[in-house]
Amino acid sequence: MTSEVIYQGDLRTVATHLQSGTVIETDAPTDNNGKGERFSPSDLVATALASCMMTIMGIAARTHGFDIDGTSCSVQKIMAANPRRIGEIRVAMHFPEGKVYDDKTKTIIERAALTCPVFESLHPDCKKTVDFLWA
Repeated sequence: MTSEVIYQGDLRTVATHLQSGTVIETDAPTDNNGKGERFSPSDLVATALASCMMTIMGIAARTHGFDIDGTSCSVQKIMAANPRRIGEIRVAMHFPEGKVYDDKTKTIIERAALTCPVFESLHPDCKKTVDFLWA
């Protein structure tokens, strides 16, 4: 098993990663009857996309002998209605100033990001907009 999730009441859950014991709490968002005091489950999906993209980029960087240390992502989740779902996830990938990547390296990075397991797992109706912002 991967995790155990317990409903705490008042639209809050506590999820425990069984291998490490790491805990994540979620709340329903304010636009869906919640307090918005924690990540919502759909926030975690959007955040997981960015985290997965960066992890796969890091593996590619290690494999090909370059680094992406200091790279950051801004993530925006846009909800859709009928049914309520994630309609779009926008990821802006910010590469650190002072790091210069040639065209081959940029292609490796972009292909790695756009083929990560979370990207590939999201429903095709969920629009994924990714901008690579090279410093």
